[in-house]
Amino acid sequence: MNTPNPISEATSVWSLLTDRVEQTPTAVALIDEHNRQETFTDVSDAAERTAAGLLALGVEPGSVVSWQLPTSIDAIVMSLALSRLGVVQNPIIPLYRGREVTAMVEQCASRWLITVGEFRGFDHARMADEVRASVPGSLRTLVLTGGLPQGDPTLLPPVRSGADEIRWIYTTSGTTSAPKGVCHTDGTLIGGGLGIVDAVEVTSADTGTILFPYAHIGGPDMLVASLSSGMSLVLMEVYEPAAAVELMRKHAVTFTGGSTPHYSLLLQQQRKQPGVPVVPTLRMLVGGGAPMPEKLFHEVFTEVGVAVLHGYGMTESPMIASARPSDTVDQLATTSGCAVRNCEIEIRSESDEVLPVGGVGRVWLRGPILFKHYIVDGTIVKPFDADGWFFTGDIGTLGREGHLTLVGREKDLIIRKGESISPSEIEDVVVAHPAIEDVAVIGLPDEVRGERICAVVQFVDPAQTICLDELREYCKKAGISPAKFPEQLEFVTELPKTPTMKIRKQKLRERFVDGQTVAHSPA
Repeated sequence: MNTPNPISEATSVWSLLTDRVEQTPTAVALIDEHNRQETFTDVSDAAERTAAGLLALGVEPGSVVSWQLPTSIDAIVMSLALSRLGVVQNPIIPLYRGREVTAMVEQCASRWLITVGEFRGFDHARMADEVRASVPGSLRTLVLTGGLPQGDPTLLPPVRSGADEIRWIYTTSGTTSAPKGVCHTDGTLIGGGLGIVDAVEVTSADTGTILFPYAHIGGPDMLVASLSSGMSLVLMEVYEPAAAVELMRKHAVTFTGGSTPHYSLLLQQQRKQPGVPVVPTLRMLVGGGAPMPEKLFHEVFTEVGVAVLHGYGMTESPMIASARPSDTVDQLATTSGCAVRNCEIEIRSESDEVLPVGGVGRVWLRGPILFKHYIVDGTIVKPFDADGWFFTGDIGTLGREGHLTLVGREKDLIIRKGESISPSEIEDVVVAHPAIEDVAVIGLPDEVRGERICAVVQFVDPAQTICLDELREYCKKAGISPAKFPEQLEFVTELPKTPTMKIRKQKLRERFVDGQTVAHSPA
């Protein structure tokens, strides 16, 4: 039976789960690539047992817990167990390495780090030990090698409501190398998920996917969408396009996506069998995190046979705008849709004047879907104006019917596979190489990644250069995520600079946009 789009009154993730169990206790909630299926009741019961097991280990309500787990049923159960305990969660994407994890744990003042033993050939347990040894204080680690901790749910304390308490700290790249803690309540994250449900008209008859890291801000978006609508979610630990297609066919997935690269990779799978629907039950693609080329929309629409309902979100606001099924083809292809429920958008000039329809300027947001504040070096920072508006760092324009078109970024970030990456973080690592005098890291357009990472370097001695593979190996030894390794390397005798000695990155982007020295890494 189709349940109409529900708008939940729940104020916490845990109460959203308990409401769902009351409504559809035996409906399938989660499915993974190992044929494991769990109902909403199964998930709730498992989360309570895990919460009790965590409590017995010493995880206290109100403490900060960092976790780095692959996209799996156990990861979602762990996250819900932490919600049941009322802790502050700091999700960390599994691709991050010691340098980033240490910075995040320190920024969040975490008491616990929960991870797995090994994943994708990397020893996370060893890294956890190294992080614990390098972080001052009493960080404790929990490595999940034999399943989730178990305990007696009757020993759990009463559920903490905490509707306005900070319960989530996501870390994001800024224009400096240090991560910022982006602080959310359950309510702000619930707002993101309900924004998806309302915009793309999710019902209990749908089956969605999480083919990206659940630790991404999009993870709770999809979980909330599932809990509020009653739809099932298909999970995959490591995204591989052909295997993902088989999994989606098997479980009759109705919508999938994540970010622009997911659209492109699904299109590549469709082209292996032209004329035959790659996933026959698919009714739409949904995602955001990076710009969508108009050409890609039309290719998917024509060849896959479904529309892309592209959206716009960021760590500070899980959903901002989204396309809708009622939008015209032109609106779907050229815009990021309209503001989602509980989000307002304004376009302002540099002098803070609100611009009329069609004006190009800075994108500002307001609403209960927005994060509460940053944590930067232990200090709370609230980057809002007197009326509660937040500047996204993006440049855009609003159409007559409220559709948002993004035209650029004001801040210096690289958006790679939907993730915001700080160029200065990579520059700090690369410039330490003894052969390199100076470096500028820039993002260049890439059909698969959205943007690829290009390092433009000036050598100490032009006669003693290094190759791309050597530079990537150096970054690996420095302990940063493979997702941040340079994928294109260019040499200059001198980096172009302004009179104030600031590197002219736009000139470098224009010069090297068609460069060919690209490393096709799986990260």
